[in-house]
Amino acid sequence: MTKLAIFDCDGTLVDSGATIHRALAETFGLHGLDLPPPGECRKVIGLSLTHAMASLLPNADERDHHQLAETYKGCFHRARQEGRVEEPLFDGILDLLDALEADGWLLAVATGKSDRGLRLCLESHGLHARFISLQTGDRHPSKPSPSMALAAMADAGASGENTIVIGDTSYDMAMGVAAGATSIGVGWGYHEAEELIAAGAFGVADRPADVLDFARDAANGR
Repeated sequence: MTKLAIFDCDGTLVDSGATIHRALAETFGLHGLDLPPPGECRKVIGLSLTHAMASLLPNADERDHHQLAETYKGCFHRARQEGRVEEPLFDGILDLLDALEADGWLLAVATGKSDRGLRLCLESHGLHARFISLQTGDRHPSKPSPSMALAAMADAGASGENTIVIGDTSYDMAMGVAAGATSIGVGWGYHEAEELIAAGAFGVADRPADVLDFARDAANGR
């Protein structure tokens, strides 16, 4: 039996919120637009870029959303070149990855990041090789579509009943449910625990060490 743990990245593995907000502010400024309040910006972290822009600017047309997404990519790329990208691992994440692997779980990532952005993020922490499957917004529709989770499950040869999705947003939870997996929310990211539960979370972990307990309960059918 193959057990698979699929992680979100931003807000789950790494704390990238400040960098994302700066890139959004630069993007909106370049287009002469007012950036929505920080709380609204936090809510779109986890969506693919065009969907995030559509959520922040619902009255703009699709072409504007794509233009904003391309500008954002340029801003983020420039920030990385200039050493301004901050994506530290949350405390306890490395211990959680070790514990899950010791418990027999394969690891994967499903994120709205680009292929390049995810690779650079994981490589900066020496984690890239630990994940059997890396699914991004470059090749899939945005969460909460189950596409990324289903692709990761196919790569690992895992079924939904033996897969957990670990994330900080309602989009992650809904993606996991739609893929037939068990969704486990984390309380250190960008959506509130109530939102995660409403979107189908099996439980919400207050700290990374708690994820292992939820994973074991899910594997045992509790």
